[in-house]
Amino acid sequence: MERVNIGVDIGGMTIKAGVVNNKGEILFRNTRKTNQKKGVENFINTIKEQIDELNKTAIENNYTVCGVGFGIPGVVNNKLGTIDYACNLGFEHVPLKEKLKDLNLEIALSNDANVACLAEQKFGAAKGKSNVVMLTLGTGIGGGVVIDNKLFEGVEGKGTELGHTVIVVNGVQCGCGRKGCFEAYASATALLRITKEHMMINRDSEMWDYCDGLIENVNGLTSFECAKAGDLEANKVVDEYIMYLGEGILNFCNIFRPNAIVLGGGVSNQKEYLVNKLIKYCEERDYGYRNSPKVEILIASLGNDAGIIGAAHLLEY
Repeated sequence: MERVNIGVDIGGMTIKAGVVNNKGEILFRNTRKTNQKKGVENFINTIKEQIDELNKTAIENNYTVCGVGFGIPGVVNNKLGTIDYACNLGFEHVPLKEKLKDLNLEIALSNDANVACLAEQKFGAAKGKSNVVMLTLGTGIGGGVVIDNKLFEGVEGKGTELGHTVIVVNGVQCGCGRKGCFEAYASATALLRITKEHMMINRDSEMWDYCDGLIENVNGLTSFECAKAGDLEANKVVDEYIMYLGEGILNFCNIFRPNAIVLGGGVSNQKEYLVNKLIKYCEERDYGYRNSPKVEILIASLGNDAGIIGAAHLLEY
């Protein structure tokens, strides 16, 4: 029987799980509502139901499930198998591995950005590249790092918080408590803030028409779409955003010297338009340093499947 693992991608709204083979293919999958407001025990029981269902399906199709990996939206202890803090779930100090011991399966946990990076490095946009950094550009900025084909997580799995490297000392307040963090300037949330600031400066900007005259209608497309249409103020927004994102990318080029930096999250949907501007910005600033290999900037390709695939591959096959 072929050996497989189960990957579980835990989100604030849904828990997505799937049986994954060693080629990164999701063979069977299921989804449940997270329902975290019903408490930890309900959350654990939901996960058990999903795993039991998938395990049964795998056995019926001549597969042997060896373990279960989890991508967690928060801080974990990858040695103890605990969810130490997940603000979107409202959970602290959840001994997930201990509570799942009756499954008699190997259990592994990591941060959701870590498992997404692992998936993209093994099977996605950065396949075949041994050193990869991933940035997920969403409400915040998640970071994942693969070094010499191995996921780097730091002590207890609490490293690679790339969104909380400071790029502006005493800058904009970040939700983490520090000021001037990378995610306070280059996340999707930051993009919205910058867009609104420029709209208030220039009331004639086409961004107002795009939002039907209501600043609360600003979204991640507002500045980019208006910039493409030639609006000068919108282009200022995009240029400012590219500056902050580009500076963060250059920092990670210098720290890790990866083969590639992969961009995921909502902002990455701008694809070539975003990447081409970032490459130009970085190349104008000795992108990759002189006499050093350039770092490719790539768009994540696995979409919503990355969490399941990467989580499953936290474990050996």
